[in-house]
Amino acid sequence: MKDEETMKRMKELVALLNKAGKAYYSENGEIMSNFEYDKLYDELKKLEEETGSVLSDSPTVHVGYETLSSLPKEAHEKPMLSLDKTKSVDTLVDWLGEREALLSWKMDGLTVVLTYENGELAKAVTRGNGLVGEIVTNNARVFKNLPLHIPYKGKLILRGEAIITYPDFKRINEELPETEAKYKNPRNLCAGAVRQLNNRITQQRNVRFYAFALVQADGVDFKNSREQQFLWLSSLGFTVVGYRRVTGATLAAAVKQFEKEIPDNDFPSDGLVLLLDDIAYGDSLGTTAKFPRNAIAFKWKDETADTTLRRVEWLASRTGLINPVAVFDEVELEGTKVKRASIHNVSIVESLKLGIGDTIRVFKANMIIPQIAENLTRSGTLPIPDRCPVCGAKTVVHEDGDVRTLYCPNPSCQAKHVKAFAHFASRDAMNIEGLSEMTLEKFIQNGFVHSFRDLYHLDRYRTEIVAMKGFGDKFFDNLMTAVEHSRDTSVTRVIYGFGIAGIGLATARLIVGAIGQDPDGLMNAAEDQLTAINGIGQTAAQAWTQFFADPAKRKDFEDVLSEVRLEKETTKRQESVAGKTFVITGSLQHFANRPALRDLIVSMGGKVSGSVSSKTSYLINNDKESKSAKNQAAGRLGIPVISEEDFLKLAGREDLL
Repeated sequence: MKDEETMKRMKELVALLNKAGKAYYSENGEIMSNFEYDKLYDELKKLEEETGSVLSDSPTVHVGYETLSSLPKEAHEKPMLSLDKTKSVDTLVDWLGEREALLSWKMDGLTVVLTYENGELAKAVTRGNGLVGEIVTNNARVFKNLPLHIPYKGKLILRGEAIITYPDFKRINEELPETEAKYKNPRNLCAGAVRQLNNRITQQRNVRFYAFALVQADGVDFKNSREQQFLWLSSLGFTVVGYRRVTGATLAAAVKQFEKEIPDNDFPSDGLVLLLDDIAYGDSLGTTAKFPRNAIAFKWKDETADTTLRRVEWLASRTGLINPVAVFDEVELEGTKVKRASIHNVSIVESLKLGIGDTIRVFKANMIIPQIAENLTRSGTLPIPDRCPVCGAKTVVHEDGDVRTLYCPNPSCQAKHVKAFAHFASRDAMNIEGLSEMTLEKFIQNGFVHSFRDLYHLDRYRTEIVAMKGFGDKFFDNLMTAVEHSRDTSVTRVIYGFGIAGIGLATARLIVGAIGQDPDGLMNAAEDQLTAINGIGQTAAQAWTQFFADPAKRKDFEDVLSEVRLEKETTKRQESVAGKTFVITGSLQHFANRPALRDLIVSMGGKVSGSVSSKTSYLINNDKESKSAKNQAAGRLGIPVISEEDFLKLAGREDLL
């Protein structure tokens, strides 16, 4: 009887894990957290070891999932196996023994195999199921940091991870709100971007490639060293995953150093990889049915805390998507206080069987993003709202594969207006301090605000606002002061405040810099005039022209302009900065934050990137001797590391010191 129950459980686990894997790898969705997946995977593996039975479709013997798109398929020349993994540093040390190895980041993106022939990128194929992948060559050609031509003329095959950085992920979510329903983390967004049928979308999403393995390069002597392969790839212009050379004696300290760098990383990672440096010895070890024996993955042992679920907030967005957010008794994780965690979608709510008052276990995914690991109570009593929490319209559940999401279909839903107004009042837009979403929601519900222009006439409702609970004379006076200050602004900020799809602050600045600050010229800009601007794509140009072709939106824009005093925007090109690409990392002393330094660089004609590559001109880091991944990458590529003070002298802005 026990054997029957064990086999039944194994079948349940196989089905559930395959379902989750299919959603994650092939459908860019997510029906359970990585924490939960790993826990169930480990349970299945343990049962297989105990019984000696392995089902034919078990994920422990499969290396991937079938792909489901119209992209052409191709078999890999060499199978792409998974890596065995551990969460124990002691296990890593035992595994390494007396050998030397490279310890590198395990990037969390989409694995891609590149083939170069005669110095040209000839082919790019996704990992797929490990045996067959999808051909994405045209998309790879627009990866931000990928060399299309290299000096090596032989046949080169290498593997790497396509990723989207956290800053780009945040920007894309803000500028392309329609992606909010599909993509909940950089990995899923990247998978969707790489597998596009239109590579213009790939280009706009700033996909980057980090090489982590060289498969073939005939005629090159690497002195039997994987590190020499990494250095050679770097010399060709590839961005190589950040790594450290380690021995058994230095391995534990290196792991701790990697861990310290996680909060400052702008790229998603889900652990580390330990790869034997000795190529011949590593290859002689061979492989198992699923794992190569020359490398092993290390996954962080997630710090967890048990707490009580107090409520779930269903937050309606500008897109109509209603996101569930768990609110629980405050706990400390990875050195910070946490009391909220996104649950992402209805599928995850249902799989966790949540109920108010349940005891839940929380953690930080990749040591950064708070999530619910599991529900220890599993009462399953939490209802899925059948009405929008803001406008009261009947909600609908959308199903995309196995992922279920909740929507408000009402085009007049106040939440959609609240988000737009909050964006308009935000710091990088009109900077009206004190206008939180909660305040705006109350103003909208009470009929004080119908358009952006109404924010400049709130004095009409002084009596009503002062009498509202939680407000008062002092609040109102401070708000009116902030509104008055916001009248002194730039046309770039006004444009950004309107939330035109795909038009972020940097994009708006590019357009204003090229066309000029005259409102009529900006509103009447033609699509071909916009696409002629370096950095402006077809999608952004179409969004711009469509926005100003709408008479109502055009009037709203003109109405706001009639309320503000436009400052002249000056772009002081500094030849030592113009055309150069800078990467900023570490803490700052002369600027309030990184966006402030970024704005100065852009105003002088420079560019700011989120990661170090062969195209980087300077890395700005006040700690020049830091062993961070960015500093190491800059060292390998010969990129100067300069301090804030160095930069200000370079830019001729000693007045800011």
